[in-house]
Amino acid sequence: MATPDVVWGMSEDALTLERETQPKARDTNAVTLPSQSTPGCALRRATAARIQTPWHALLHQLLPACTTLRSLRALHGRLLAQGLLRGLRARTKLLSCYAALGDLASARRVLDETPHPDAYTYKVALGQHAAAERHTETVALHRDMRRRCPAALDDVILLSLALKASVRSADFRYGRRLHCDVVKAGGGDGFVMNCLVDMYAKAGDLENARKVFDRVLDRNVVSWTSMLSGCLQNGFAEEGLVLFNEMRLEHVLPSEHTMASVLTACTMLGSLHQGRWTHGSVLKHGVVFNPFITAAMLDMYVKCGEVEDARRVFDDLSSVDLVLWTTMIVGYTQNGSPLDALLLFVDKKFVCIVPNSVTIATVLSASAQLRNLSLGRSIHGISANSDAVQSDEGAGFSKPDAISVVNALSACVYLGDILVGKCFHTYAVKCAFTPNIYVNTALLNLYNKCADLPSAQRVFNEMNNRNSVTWGAMIGGYGMQGDSAGSIDLFNEMLKDNIQPNEVVFTSILSTCSHTGMVTVGKKCFDSMTRYFNITPTMKHYACMVDVLARAGNLEEALEFIQKMPMQADVSVWGAFLHGCKLHSRLEFGEEAINRMTVLHPDTPDFYVLMSNLYTSYGMWDKSLSIRRSMKERGLVKLPGCSSVGLENG
Repeated sequence: MATPDVVWGMSEDALTLERETQPKARDTNAVTLPSQSTPGCALRRATAARIQTPWHALLHQLLPACTTLRSLRALHGRLLAQGLLRGLRARTKLLSCYAALGDLASARRVLDETPHPDAYTYKVALGQHAAAERHTETVALHRDMRRRCPAALDDVILLSLALKASVRSADFRYGRRLHCDVVKAGGGDGFVMNCLVDMYAKAGDLENARKVFDRVLDRNVVSWTSMLSGCLQNGFAEEGLVLFNEMRLEHVLPSEHTMASVLTACTMLGSLHQGRWTHGSVLKHGVVFNPFITAAMLDMYVKCGEVEDARRVFDDLSSVDLVLWTTMIVGYTQNGSPLDALLLFVDKKFVCIVPNSVTIATVLSASAQLRNLSLGRSIHGISANSDAVQSDEGAGFSKPDAISVVNALSACVYLGDILVGKCFHTYAVKCAFTPNIYVNTALLNLYNKCADLPSAQRVFNEMNNRNSVTWGAMIGGYGMQGDSAGSIDLFNEMLKDNIQPNEVVFTSILSTCSHTGMVTVGKKCFDSMTRYFNITPTMKHYACMVDVLARAGNLEEALEFIQKMPMQADVSVWGAFLHGCKLHSRLEFGEEAINRMTVLHPDTPDFYVLMSNLYTSYGMWDKSLSIRRSMKERGLVKLPGCSSVGLENG
C-alpha cells in the first residue's frame, strides 16, 4: 500500500484538476493528472495511469491511509477546501476514520455537519461509540437519529446497538421506548428480542422480561441464557433453575455461559447436590472450561463449604489466572483454613501472578486468623511495594468507594462512634453513594445502634429502593428503642409494599415482643413464619420465642416449648430461659437451665459463674462456694468483662 507521503502527493496533484484542465475535457468521474512537466511529474503520471478511479473510490483509499490524527485532519482540511466532501459515503468514511483513531468528538462533528445521514452512517457512528464503551453518547446518537433519519428506526442492527447501550448506561426508560419501536416495526428478530429480555431483566422488571421471552418464536441458547441470567440478577435463583429444566426439556444444548449461570444459582441457594450435578453435566456435554465457568464452579464449592472439592477442580486446571487463584485463597480463608490459604499464596507455581487488592486483603485476614503479626507485616510490605493497593492509573492510592464506606460505617458501629459515622455519612453524600442500598443500610445500622432513631428514619424515608434487609434494619431500630408499636406498624407497611420478610425481620419482631411483653403478638408472628411466609425457624427464632415466654413469667410454657423443638436447644435458648428464671425467682427452673448449659459446654467458665451467682442470690453460699472450688480445680477462669467509653462522643 502507498505510504501517506506518496498518497498525499497524488491527492495534491489531483486537487489541482479543476484549475489546470479545460472544463470540456474534464471527466468528473476520474482522476486525470495535468500534462505539464513539474517536479515529480513522472512519478505522478505513472501512478495516475494505475489510478483512473472515481472520486469516492479514491477517497476510500486516501482516508484510511492516514494513520495519525494530524495527517487525517490535514487531509480533511484539503478536502473541505476543494469541496470534495459533498458525498454521503465520503463523510461516512471520514467519520469512521476519526472514530478509529479515537477522536469521537470530531467524528460526531462530521455527523452533525452531514446534511442527510442515512441508516448506514448511523450504523457506523453508533457502532464506533458502542465499541469505545461510550454508551450514554450512543443513546444520544440514536435519539438524534429519530429526528434526522426516522426511516432507520426499524433497522434491527441500530435497534440492537441502541438497546445494548441503554442497558449499559442504565437508561431503561429509553429502552422501553425502543421496545415500542420494535412493536411498531412488526416485531424484531431473535437478536433484538434477546436484547429486550436482557434490558427488562437488568431493569428489574422480570415480569415484562418473561413476556418478551415467551414471544420469541425461535428461542436459542442465547434467549434462554438471557432469561436465566435475569432471574439470578433479581434474586430468583430457584426460578432460574426451573427455567434451566424447561430449557433441557426443549432439547436446547447449554453454552458455557448457561452453565456458569446455573452454577451461580446453585451457589445462591446453597444447593451442593444440584451444583455437583451441574459439574457432571459440564463434563458430559464437553462444555469448554473457560474462566467464567471455572470461577463459578470454584465459588459454588467454596460457598457450600466443600473446599477440598474446590481444590481438586483448581488442581485440574491447565492454566490459572488471577481471578481463579484469588477465589481459591478466599475459599480457604472463609472456611477456616488460613494456613492453606497462605501456602497457596506463596506457592512458586503462581509466582507470575500479581496479586490484587482482594488477594492482599484475604491473605492479611488469614494472617489475622493465625494471629501471626510478623507474617501480616511481611504481606503488608509486599503490597506496599507492588501495584496491588494502588489505583489503576498507578498514580497513588485509590479513593474510598461505596464498599469502603460500608466497612467504615460498620467499624463506627462497633466503636459506638456516631460522630465519625456522621463524617462518613457526609462523605457518602458528597460522593453520591447514597443511592447505594448497601450504604443506606449501613447508615441505618449506625444510627439505630447509636440510639439516633430520628436520623435513621430520615435515611429510611429518603431511600428510593428498599429490600427486606433495609426494612429489617429499620424494624430492628424501633425494637432497640423499645417502640414495639412502631416496629409492628413498619412490618405491616412492609407487607403492603409486597416485600417478602426474611429471617432477620422476624428475629427483630420477636426480639421487640420479648422486651415489651407482647406475648400474643410474638406467638402469632412465630406461627406466621411457616404458615404464610414459608420460612423455617432457626435457633435464633426459637431463642427469641423462649425469651418472649420466659420474660413474661410463662416458664412452664417456655420449658414445654423447648422440649418440643425439632432440634436440640443450644446455649442461646437455655440462656434466654435462665434469664426469665432469674427475673421471676424460679430457682428450680434455673438449675435445670444451667445444668443443660454445662452439659453442652462443660469447659466454658461463664455458665459455672452464672450458677454460682444464682445460688448466691438465694443465700445458698455452700453450693456457690462448691462451684467456685470446682472451677479452680479444673483451671477454668472467666475473663473479666470490659467496656469502652468515648468521651468525645458526648
